[in-house]
Amino acid sequence: MSYESKHTVLLIEEDVSLRRLIALGLEYRGMRVVDAYAPGDFSAREVQRADLLVLDVDGGIGSDWSLLSVIASHPYLSTLPMVVLAWEESLPERIANEHSNISCLTKPFDARMLHATIDQLLVESVAQMLSTTPREQEAFLATYGAAPAPTIWPLVTAAGLLLACVGLLGSIAITVVGLLVFMTALLTWTLGTNPGRTSIPNIG
Repeated sequence: MSYESKHTVLLIEEDVSLRRLIALGLEYRGMRVVDAYAPGDFSAREVQRADLLVLDVDGGIGSDWSLLSVIASHPYLSTLPMVVLAWEESLPERIANEHSNISCLTKPFDARMLHATIDQLLVESVAQMLSTTPREQEAFLATYGAAPAPTIWPLVTAAGLLLACVGLLGSIAITVVGLLVFMTALLTWTLGTNPGRTSIPNIG
């Protein structure tokens, strides 16, 4: 799958090594990865700009399925397609019924399978987006935040810096020219002027 624009993936993984390994694999494929230890560690801006969530539900002992309840109650995380990593072979029936855009990968998993699953969920998410009405699309895009309005101040700042540089260089040039004129005049004056010889009158 080619990425004309980068997708942003949220990654929740307690294991630091595994979190880093997954993030490196996704970044190598051109995705932005925002990783965290828990759902509450993400900023509102990061969540609103995300396209997909990867969640490892395995804690110290067994799977912590309560994390899915936390995500389901979140206004933005609950709308994201999700890949769940777990030692169990399938999702509990209750959770599978509550989440329609969720896939489960059994650990240990093949990185290629993870990437293929993410690609499939992103394709389905885009297809669902395209099938919505223009009003729904507008509401969906609004969650990503509007781009800041263009401003003239960067141009004014650059112009001010340019004027300062020109003024500085101009003063240096004038100083150099003045010194050259001074040295030329001084050398011409001291070396080009011969003192008059005093004549002695001839007596007799």
